Amino acid sequence: MKGTAESPLRTIPLLPLRGVLVFPYMVIHLDVGRERSVKAIDQAMIEDRQIFLVMQKEAQTDEPTEEDIYRIGTIAEIKQLLKLPGGTIRVLVEGVKRARIKKYLAYDPYIKVEVEEHVEDTEITPEIEALMRNLVNHFEQYVKVSKKIPPETVVSVVTLEEPARLADVIASHLALKLTDRQAVLEALDVKERLELLARILSKEMEILELERKINMRVRKQMEKTQKEYYLREQLKAIQKELGEKDERVAEGEELRERIRKAKLPKDIRQKALKEVERLEKMPPMVAEATVVRNYLDWLLALPWNKETRDRLDIGVAEEILDEDHYGLREVKDRILEYLAIRKLAKKMKGPILCFVGPPGVGKTSLAKSIARALQRKFVRMSLGGVRDEAEIRGHRRTYVGAMPGRIIQGIRQAGSKNPVFLLDEIDKMSMDFRGDPSAALLEVLDPEQNSSFSDHYIEVPFDLSKVLFITTANVQYSIPRPLLDRMEVIYISGYTEEEKVKIAQNYLLPKQLKEHGLKSKQLQLSENAIRRIIREYTREAGVRNLERQIATICRKTARDIVAGKTERVTVNMKNLESFLGIPRYRYGAAEKENEVGVATGLAWTQTGGDVLSVEATILKGKGGLTLTGKLGEVMKESAQAGFSYIRSKAGDLNIEEGFHEKYDIHIHVPEGAIPKDGPSAGITMATALASALTGRPVRRDVAMTGEITLRGRVLPVGGIKEKVLAAHRAGIKTIILPRENEKQLEEIPPHVRRKLRFVLVEHMDEVLSTALVQEEA
Repeated sequence: MKGTAESPLRTIPLLPLRGVLVFPYMVIHLDVGRERSVKAIDQAMIEDRQIFLVMQKEAQTDEPTEEDIYRIGTIAEIKQLLKLPGGTIRVLVEGVKRARIKKYLAYDPYIKVEVEEHVEDTEITPEIEALMRNLVNHFEQYVKVSKKIPPETVVSVVTLEEPARLADVIASHLALKLTDRQAVLEALDVKERLELLARILSKEMEILELERKINMRVRKQMEKTQKEYYLREQLKAIQKELGEKDERVAEGEELRERIRKAKLPKDIRQKALKEVERLEKMPPMVAEATVVRNYLDWLLALPWNKETRDRLDIGVAEEILDEDHYGLREVKDRILEYLAIRKLAKKMKGPILCFVGPPGVGKTSLAKSIARALQRKFVRMSLGGVRDEAEIRGHRRTYVGAMPGRIIQGIRQAGSKNPVFLLDEIDKMSMDFRGDPSAALLEVLDPEQNSSFSDHYIEVPFDLSKVLFITTANVQYSIPRPLLDRMEVIYISGYTEEEKVKIAQNYLLPKQLKEHGLKSKQLQLSENAIRRIIREYTREAGVRNLERQIATICRKTARDIVAGKTERVTVNMKNLESFLGIPRYRYGAAEKENEVGVATGLAWTQTGGDVLSVEATILKGKGGLTLTGKLGEVMKESAQAGFSYIRSKAGDLNIEEGFHEKYDIHIHVPEGAIPKDGPSAGITMATALASALTGRPVRRDVAMTGEITLRGRVLPVGGIKEKVLAAHRAGIKTIILPRENEKQLEEIPPHVRRKLRFVLVEHMDEVLSTALVQEEA
């Protein structure tokens, strides 16, 4: 009988089970932790200690719904309850009878369902009797072969006379899949249930017999001391029974298929196939096999034939470059020239560009813009502090943990053989006992050699000729000379005040507003305020500090808006100090008034140009010359040369005879903690000496740079553009330069040239006549 009309309906709390199923007459411990499940247990304890146990279809579901729960489960009685730390409850339950869910009544605070209890058919027909005996026989054999169930269990099972109970008890002792267990639970007809269990036991017996055969075969081949060998042979025997191929053969075929699909160059393909043959001959567990597998992965991952198509539209490229950066005309023109040539000559080799300039002028971001303009992939590698040749060329495969160099790694990361590859901070490489990375870069950055770049790990040449290499450096002199010879150097000197204002308005302010979650109407920053930030709060060639100051204003604005103090902030010249504090620098002439013995010089530094004061004073003494201010050797020699020149011209300058025997002279360059060196302060120190000895003041609005000889000739110096921009920032109007530096004035922006007066000199006499205040008649 499959159930009767008298099958009662009842309302009961439901407990969904994950990865476990409970049969009637089965006693088991369950750990309950989910909130709804704990409340269901609590409700069952209040009522009649009975709860409906039913399995989830997916164990991972945390909050199961109707669709996630099977319809048929077991009504169980809670025998024991124990509360564990952490809110978990451990319950001992015993299955009572099957039931089917008719209706879900509630989901909160626990799942409540209406179930129809299943009434078992207790009538034993001859057919049922035969099925029971057959099932007991199968179970006895299973226990003997598996040895996982104690023999005492068979005795307790044989004595059962109810067919339904017999089937459920046997099913509860079998290690079946959850789907098979659910199928047994859902077999409501006793006859159907007995037949299903007999089939499952027959299948399990076949599997156990097969396992026994495999174990016997493996034991004959196994040596007692070789457990690893035993496991390998067992796996081999299983594969033989299943008709699968050997693992190494399958791996070799898979690798050959990948090599075929990769369409590698002929010599690379032959190398890869040779490595596959080596791999197949190796035992799978040896360390060398892992090395070969990694090597093949690298060979197949490199873009031997993949490259992106360049966007050769010069107009679009120019728009993108102008959109990302203000000014930098020389760099942009060079990129547009490269595009034009690429359009005419398809097989042009990638140039090696080197951007040299102070920090914050946009060297790295410019490389990203070039990649965007060309529609190429972009890869960046920082060379700062790199001192191991293997970083460039890779390790040989004989080393543990060997890897390709960062050039090959970057190419793999890009996924194409023609990316824009940025080598950042090339002037900051060092070397030690592990080799010289700058020498390893010679092959990478030589257009004549990099078409067959050889990495120690890859061991086959890779073509880098289509890569557009861009390097950056703060200073040129620290780049190794052979490396510099292979690159086209483009100088980025720094920005003028007008350029900085435009950059702040068009780039920095919108960027910082976006990063701080502000809208343009919430913060208004006037042009005069920007100029004051540039003049009094920053002193740099680039715009990094300018961006930091704008970010500070944005932060304070955001705080005021969130605090409800205001809805809109306007920053101008007058209220700027309330945002940024007192000014850090004094804008205007280097000195406030004309002074005796103080001359203004121009210096070049790694962060751009700077204005330098040189002081000279006369003391009673015996003709000693004292130099202070942490000066380098070259600067000390310039001071000596200037002193000798002034002595030789003492008569012409109306200086007291024998002054070098009666007085000591002290020359000092302020900011003594900062090292200073170079020849360009020669005429500045000589002017300061002449002023101190003659008593004539030096004009405060004059700055100068140039090297002096003993005969008074003024020699050319470098860094003219940076020095002129520094003088312009400091508010100086007249600049004395060596005549031989006249050509460098063309590099200075026209709007800056118009505001300055340049005095070109060849001799020290011309310097003194311009720099010193003229004596009254």
